[in-house]
Amino acid sequence: MVHANAPVVPWILRWVLLFVLSGLLSACAGRSSPAVRSSPDEPVSPGIGSGEAKASHIEASLHDVYADWRGTRHRMGGTSRRGVDCSGFVWAVYRNVFQVNLPRTTARQIKIGAPVSRYALQPGDLVFFQPPGYPRHVGIYLTDDRFLHASKSRGVTISTIDDRYWEHYFRTARRVLPTRR
Repeated sequence: MVHANAPVVPWILRWVLLFVLSGLLSACAGRSSPAVRSSPDEPVSPGIGSGEAKASHIEASLHDVYADWRGTRHRMGGTSRRGVDCSGFVWAVYRNVFQVNLPRTTARQIKIGAPVSRYALQPGDLVFFQPPGYPRHVGIYLTDDRFLHASKSRGVTISTIDDRYWEHYFRTARRVLPTRR
């Protein structure tokens, strides 16, 4: 109930803030949409998700992810902030941020979605590399040749495809999220 001398705007702002926070908390509590599957190895169809999203919104979401995961150490087989490998990181981001359940391994992730030219990449596209000693490595494209990934040496970080190392080992890219600019 609003008191007679209480300003209306702060009361409304409190309710709006409460509504927004409750939405965020319910998302953090692990509620899943029907698009989320329970098994990390269950395959998905190309282009699934909750409709089209603007590329700028996808990129902003990925920067939020980076703020939360930055520096998380590499741990082979990991899927959490206690330690994560490259495909586990991609799996967790897609599941928790985009409500899309990707296969858990790079061997299966590289087979989903639609192939994309390196020069037509959009935020959210998966980028695959084949560095020495690994069958493959995966990251999530941002913009301006930058991608988000779990590096063995630096943990979760942002790198550039134009870097001599990554450019040399770039193999392919796949689009899983339907996007529009």
